[in-house]
Amino acid sequence: MFKSGVGFLALFGLGWWLLATSALDGAARPIAVGGGCMVAVGLMLAARRFLPASAGAPFPADRRRRFNQINGLQWLVIIVIAVVCSRAGVPVLIPPLVALAVGLHFLPLAAVFGQPRLRVPAALLVGAGLAGAAVWLADGPDGAVRFTVGLVSALCLWGTALWTVAGTASAAGRGVTG
Repeated sequence: MFKSGVGFLALFGLGWWLLATSALDGAARPIAVGGGCMVAVGLMLAARRFLPASAGAPFPADRRRRFNQINGLQWLVIIVIAVVCSRAGVPVLIPPLVALAVGLHFLPLAAVFGQPRLRVPAALLVGAGLAGAAVWLADGPDGAVRFTVGLVSALCLWGTALWTVAGTASAAGRGVTG
């Protein structure tokens, strides 16, 4: 179900969506949460249905090692961000800075997977982080920072998942291997 990374993109997109919906009140929040869950499940089902079996093949050992190194460093940076922002009394900056870190981690992943298109979510996630920081710098409420970063990040990851399903399924349908 995690073929070509779609499952990870769908679930992490849901995580960002939940961050965005934390800024909502009343009946809008459970409706938005339910909608986000449906999008994530729909993307994973689409990957299962439309991507070829080869899209879920294990990575060669060298790629797996590099992938693990990049992700390990990303999680270390995220932990440092959370600790430093919390101790500095600015937890509102955690989401924008995490979006920056996640966006930047897509750049070496683009090289590892030979997928230059991963630069698109890299740029969009960095943009989400910068937009959230701009809202904070403009004295916007914490909820507006969470909503901005969460919404842009979720849509970015879900869009990348959809792009992956559509592009891979289309190429497979034409007999292109990649």
